[in-house]
Amino acid sequence: MFKSFNRALSFFVLLLISLFVLTACAVPGQNSTQPEQQPASATSSTTPKLRIAAAADLTLAFKEIAAQFEQETKIPTEITFGSTGTTAMQIENGAPYDVFAAADVSYIDGLNKKGLILDGTQQLYAQGRIGIATLKGSNLSIKELKDLADNPKVKKIAIAEPSHAPYGKAAKQALEHLNLWDKVQSKMVYGQNIQDTLSTLKSGNVDAAIIALSIYKAEEVDFTLIDGSWHDPLNQTMAILKSTNQEENARKFVAYVNGEKGRVVMKKYGFLLPSEFVKK
Repeated sequence: MFKSFNRALSFFVLLLISLFVLTACAVPGQNSTQPEQQPASATSSTTPKLRIAAAADLTLAFKEIAAQFEQETKIPTEITFGSTGTTAMQIENGAPYDVFAAADVSYIDGLNKKGLILDGTQQLYAQGRIGIATLKGSNLSIKELKDLADNPKVKKIAIAEPSHAPYGKAAKQALEHLNLWDKVQSKMVYGQNIQDTLSTLKSGNVDAAIIALSIYKAEEVDFTLIDGSWHDPLNQTMAILKSTNQEENARKFVAYVNGEKGRVVMKKYGFLLPSEFVKK
């Protein structure tokens, strides 16, 4: 009888525990089948990115300007850097950009003649400069252009492709001005654009390069400026493309580049402003 009582008591205790567990699992508000909460970004509206095509010499300057512009205006940007000639060809073939910042005014003029530029939006914004670059610690003594021809240690020289890159064209013109082109032409290695030219130097595949002042970093290379009167002026122009669907935001960006804050950045990277242009 005592054993029967113990079994009955044990059964009663287990019954109470089971009821307690079932009750706890059914706490109101804790439904395991609730749908997942959607991220805030899935329901918030977003401003489309302003698409900017820019010459490769603008890489450092425009990244800084775009960051400031986005912070102040909340207008997101997307910048594609490349050679001006190649970018102009892409635009002719329908590339969906809103703003084009070229390294040579002639390319904007050409697009304008083809009806691809929004009327009245073409603006000069800077003049670029070129110089001779060698890697830090290379022990090459390059002080002037003729050293590229006379120094036997200079086996390979990089410039941007002159046929479509304005900075490469300027490099060739400067060498021709001093009657050096024929002496160094066999040493030439051509980059797709001025940033690619710098990368070729940094890789060690060439001994020297002619690059834009605007992409030169003192901790990476030694740099000697080339006289700006030895080549056609690198007058840089930007414009809004007629195909844009963000005209208002595009106008804000162009105005920012040519405004006080934008010009401070352009000067920082060695560009001359329109009032300071060197004439050939």
